[in-house]
Amino acid sequence: MLQIFRNAFQRLSFICIIRALEQIWAQKLSVNYGNSVTLRTMSKRGFFFIIMLMGTVLITVAQSIKTGADQLPEIIDSFKGKKLAVVVNHTSYSGEEHIVDWFIKNNLNLKVIFSPEHGFKGSADAGEKVSDGKYGKQQIPIYSLYGKTKKPTPEYLKDVDLVIFDIQDVGARFYTYISTMHYVMEACAENNVKFMVLDRPNPMGMFVDGPVLDISKKSFVGMHQIPVIHGLTVGELACIINQEGWLKNNVKCDLEVVECKNYTHAMSYDLPIKPSPNLPDATSIRLYPSLCLFEGTIVSIGRGTYTPFQMIGYPDFHKKDGYEFTPKSINGMSKYPKFENKKCYGYKMTKNSLSKPFDISYLIEFYQSYKGEKSFFKTDFFDKLSGSSTLRKQIQSNTSEAEIRASWQPRLNQYKALRKKYLLYPDFE
Repeated sequence: MLQIFRNAFQRLSFICIIRALEQIWAQKLSVNYGNSVTLRTMSKRGFFFIIMLMGTVLITVAQSIKTGADQLPEIIDSFKGKKLAVVVNHTSYSGEEHIVDWFIKNNLNLKVIFSPEHGFKGSADAGEKVSDGKYGKQQIPIYSLYGKTKKPTPEYLKDVDLVIFDIQDVGARFYTYISTMHYVMEACAENNVKFMVLDRPNPMGMFVDGPVLDISKKSFVGMHQIPVIHGLTVGELACIINQEGWLKNNVKCDLEVVECKNYTHAMSYDLPIKPSPNLPDATSIRLYPSLCLFEGTIVSIGRGTYTPFQMIGYPDFHKKDGYEFTPKSINGMSKYPKFENKKCYGYKMTKNSLSKPFDISYLIEFYQSYKGEKSFFKTDFFDKLSGSSTLRKQIQSNTSEAEIRASWQPRLNQYKALRKKYLLYPDFE
């Protein structure tokens, strides 16, 4: 009923704006410039274009996206009388309030906090092991799921009825927050604990592209048979994982997804909080799926600068008359970056640098121009990131980009059909 009222109000407001501006247009349009008044007229078509644009802005603002976390007050009864655990980090906010503080403020029985890679505060370096800790004056235990323990133990869950997951993802297969979600789901299934996802938009949710993972290369940087850019929210992915038997021994957890409101996969969505130390803004997030494969090569993607994943290069790149950068140790971002204190040459990247959502053209160029003695590829890690050994071997054998893309298309099409079955929101196509 509330949504119906909101939609009716938006339509009424839009009509009122049009009617008011029609009255202004019927007269001369008066525009004040300093101390003088200039009278201007414009074509009817141009004027109504402005009217429509303003109306679109009004409706867009009125229908702002509500994440699962934004809806906590509406579902508070789901938590009363239960022993709770949360899987959260620094992105787990609704407005200005972290959801852990919301649970505490509402006197809910929060027993355990789990944190993923980069830790509860999101400040640990990539790959850095994160220790356990305590939160607040309540001394709620924080158990790291990025160290020797990646899956909650029965001991961690023995006093828990419900686990709530609220972490912002970026839509790339190798982003490890979804691997943490997988293991928590598995532990919940094995210990008869309900699992709830507070869903969030996917900033790359309008794309599906790249090779699908070969299960033989399953690792923490790629656990699921999905493409590099999967086009799912974490809630949608959780549904696939649960229903398609991707958890160990085909177990299934008691899953609930609190869906976003006013979201579709066609929407652009800029994150209010950077999701990890080396994805500082929307540009890095957009470039991340394509540039991350360079992490499995000798090439730097700019770790050790303040705009990582917005550049590529290395000291011996053959083009030394273009962009250059020197990685430095930066606490809270990259303590030991590749080529630390060495000048690198290469390219400065923008969102417009990519011709496709998942672009391998720069990878091919850098491989073909490389003349160094060391191997260009860090074979095992590159294969885990790309999802198989196929892409590396294709590049090494000088297979064309068009042929490479065509080779992954059959499995990508199969995935797209599977994805459609589990979408919770209108798609981008």
